Amino acid sequence: MPDSKVFEILVLNNIAQVGLKRLPAEHYSVHKDAAHPDAILLRSQDLHKMNIPDSVKAIGRAGAGTNNIPVKAMGERGVPVFNAPGANANAVKELVLAGMLIAARNLAPAMEFVRAIKSEDEDLAKRVEEGKKQFAGLELPQHTLGVIGLGKIGCLVADAAIKLGMNVLGYDPEITVESAWSLPAQVKKAHSIDEVLKASHFVTLHVPLVAQTRNMVNAKNIELMRAGGVLLNFSREGIVDSEAVVQALAANRLKYYVTDFPDSRLAGVSGVIALPHLGASTREAEDNCAVMVADQVRDYLEHGNVTNAVNFPDMSMPRESPYRIAIANANVPSMVAQISATIAAAGMNIHNMLNKSKGEMAYTLVDVDSAATSKLVAQLGAIEGVLAVRYLPLRG
Repeated sequence: MPDSKVFEILVLNNIAQVGLKRLPAEHYSVHKDAAHPDAILLRSQDLHKMNIPDSVKAIGRAGAGTNNIPVKAMGERGVPVFNAPGANANAVKELVLAGMLIAARNLAPAMEFVRAIKSEDEDLAKRVEEGKKQFAGLELPQHTLGVIGLGKIGCLVADAAIKLGMNVLGYDPEITVESAWSLPAQVKKAHSIDEVLKASHFVTLHVPLVAQTRNMVNAKNIELMRAGGVLLNFSREGIVDSEAVVQALAANRLKYYVTDFPDSRLAGVSGVIALPHLGASTREAEDNCAVMVADQVRDYLEHGNVTNAVNFPDMSMPRESPYRIAIANANVPSMVAQISATIAAAGMNIHNMLNKSKGEMAYTLVDVDSAATSKLVAQLGAIEGVLAVRYLPLRG
């Protein structure tokens, strides 16, 4: 029957209060030890090692990546996994620019050089003057930046690089219409990863870690990069083969590898500039992610609408009735017909219906003209292929 008057939200990690405040206290109980949560909000907690309660109807990740969540298993339970794509895009963009500048001006070894000079050294000024020659760098204008992955972050990086006077070469075989519209016209289109690696002085990666992108940069194609090139990875650790990077640095094929993902294989390797996963570590990014994911989870729990779920289709339907039924099901033939027939057999009229699919998952919203009974909910849940059914009467 209807979801409880008060939704329990289990909060893992530190979620910005500005986001949690989007869940009104009269309808939401938000705490870190909910026994029967309706939803989970988290950042980096590993849910693969957690027994996720059957009561969970939604999971919200206050960030972009969802590798720490058993997405497939949740889909099989009819549970959407929400994320916050683009909410931390500016923070990551700024860190990429910082990484490029650190590499271009040899700032990391230069700082180590100065740190090693004892302050009481009488010849400090002389040593600084003599030593600085080895750290002479280059300016970014007229150099080429290759951007692999032209989502929100990739587009922002490309735009910033153009404003710095760089030439930009972009590659993304799955670019969305929205990204294509926001991409600066000056970005030259590449037709392959190999083309980007061959032509660029700097290469930055902005793709998700999936089976197809694991070790995207590897021993074979890293050899295509210009001698003295700089590779930047602010996406995910597994996208770059660390062993290939070590070999490329030793052979002077790469001058620097700038990464936000420290790896034991890279520890102490000359030319590696590793940061402690700082991409989204700004107050603004954490606030943006928390607000975005809290709003998405709330809209789903109260109205069944789906925005930015990695395992559900995006869909939103204005209410035409106070009585709504939300159905998650396998993407198989005749499902809509069976749902409609079951509702009609219960003597109920359908005001509006919306059905969409995404891969193996489909989702249906139905507004009906009267309150649904527990019998109808059970009958819908008994349809072969239905994963979850929720009755969502409009709250007062």
